[in-house]
Amino acid sequence: MAEILKHAVPKAEVAASLGQVRETVTDVIADIRERGDAAVREYSEKFDRWSPDSFRLSTEEVEKIVASVPQQVIDDITFVQRQVRDFARHQLDSMGEFEVETLPGVRLGQKHIPVQAAGAYIPGGRYPLTASAHMTIVTAKVAGVERVVACTPPIHGEIPAATVAAMHLAGADEIWLLGGVQAVAAMAVGTATMEPVNLIAGPGNAYVAEAKRQLFGEIGIDLFAGPTEILVLADDRADPFVCAVDLLSQAEHGPDSPAVLITTSREVAERTIAEVERLLPGMPTRDYAEPAWRNHGQVHVVGSIDELYELADTFAFEHVEVLTADPRLALERMTQYGALFLGEGTCVSFGDKVIGTNHVLPTRGAARYTGGLWVGKYLKTVTYQEVTDTASQALLGRLCGRASRVELFEGHARSGDVRAARAAGDALPWNEA
Repeated sequence: MAEILKHAVPKAEVAASLGQVRETVTDVIADIRERGDAAVREYSEKFDRWSPDSFRLSTEEVEKIVASVPQQVIDDITFVQRQVRDFARHQLDSMGEFEVETLPGVRLGQKHIPVQAAGAYIPGGRYPLTASAHMTIVTAKVAGVERVVACTPPIHGEIPAATVAAMHLAGADEIWLLGGVQAVAAMAVGTATMEPVNLIAGPGNAYVAEAKRQLFGEIGIDLFAGPTEILVLADDRADPFVCAVDLLSQAEHGPDSPAVLITTSREVAERTIAEVERLLPGMPTRDYAEPAWRNHGQVHVVGSIDELYELADTFAFEHVEVLTADPRLALERMTQYGALFLGEGTCVSFGDKVIGTNHVLPTRGAARYTGGLWVGKYLKTVTYQEVTDTASQALLGRLCGRASRVELFEGHARSGDVRAARAAGDALPWNEA
């Protein structure tokens, strides 16, 4: 049995706050459907204090903003985007197209078609999250998406120059300084100034996540994503200082970001808690990290490595960092996670910022049924069929007729009958009149 040294707030409190979010998002989306650009502008003024002549940046404006960014920042963005692009290309290469002949003259095939237009949401209300531009835009372009619309909010009324540079270098076709529900809704339903997209990808706060959830079906989305989560798995060899630093690295995303430690060592657990309390007062992002740890932090002590992995899978967390003697064992034992970070030399922050795997990952238990954003999310895997051999046409036509009539689908049966009649002269008693 696990011993819990630190609890999170009850789930009922979290659910209550989400209910309020849902109501707000429903109203905003409905208003934007009805009033379009006028509503978008009002919400941008209300939530971001931002109302320029045009929310879309012109080519000249983008070039001017990019030119203002220090060269070292440009070089770093270019390096990281190369890592993301290379990994996405390897993913694309793993997705085979094929055509097989299953019967004489019966050819079945599969191919991948990119969506025509994708929206990339790059958060920015708290921080200039340049990395989200790499993950959403670069990956879409590797998939072959023709039109990528990228939206990011201003930060305290200022243009986030580094984020704009990242969006531009990633290959965005349109760059809009627009955030929140108003950005997601505008991309999804379209306005007089913005053509709608087919799919929206990217992380965001609870309001952005809820907007994507409500619009799913009308458009595609990458996945349901909420507040960032981190689960650190540690044995008695783990360094409590490293555990604490890494837990706080994700807690700083926002006051609702869960940070959880599961360990086989009570000493590691207690010392990690102490290190967190020691480090928190000096963190520049304490305003977010402290309430996240206070309300959503958890510490569990288990009796064995087997119990550790069994409990870890029940969380189905976005990020799982494995600080154990044999971290690769997690690849065998775990099945429910967004991404694994194996060993002390690998941290979740590498995945967030620089290493090349995608950081748009499932949260709130969605790892039970999906992985994170990848090149395949921008592709529609479609099939095609062709029957040219007359004997196969007759065989399939007769089989289709029998199978369809078992299900009382006479129309389907007749389509099969016609093929058998054309290929082998079978009678069509239902057409004798």
